[in-house]
Amino acid sequence: MSEAKSIGEWFGVYSESHKNKINKLIHFFCVPAIYFTVMGFIWAIPTPAIFESIPGLNWASIATLFVLGFYIRLSALITLGMALFSVACLLMLSYMEQTLQWNVLYFSAGLFVVSWILQFVGHAIEGKKPSFFQDLQFLMIGPAWVMGFVFQKAGIKLK
Repeated sequence: MSEAKSIGEWFGVYSESHKNKINKLIHFFCVPAIYFTVMGFIWAIPTPAIFESIPGLNWASIATLFVLGFYIRLSALITLGMALFSVACLLMLSYMEQTLQWNVLYFSAGLFVVSWILQFVGHAIEGKKPSFFQDLQFLMIGPAWVMGFVFQKAGIKLK
């Protein structure tokens, strides 16, 4: 599906394997959880000492810029939504590590495994394979699709 030109086309193809209400509900919770856990994995990568001189600079914040670069070519509104969600994830990871003293790597690993198991349960109920088996870019489209659903429920139309 690499020939998709618009966010609408990507969402259309992604939606083909996400029609069942239970599968959609599972995805509504698990896709953002997986996004969060991937950020947690990247957060856990040790950073060079030079990063300490710039508040908020770590590998996860840098990776977020690349992720937003993917989204900006599809939709400014989705990019804005994903930027806000990404910042919320970074703040939560910081809180978990600094205030709660949790091991972000272990927490992320546990949530990642549970979320993927649930995702595959959802696809078993749906009776269709996950979209990323068709094209790995759907791993990035999934979070945008959930964001698009949030916008739709809020009455905000994507262009």
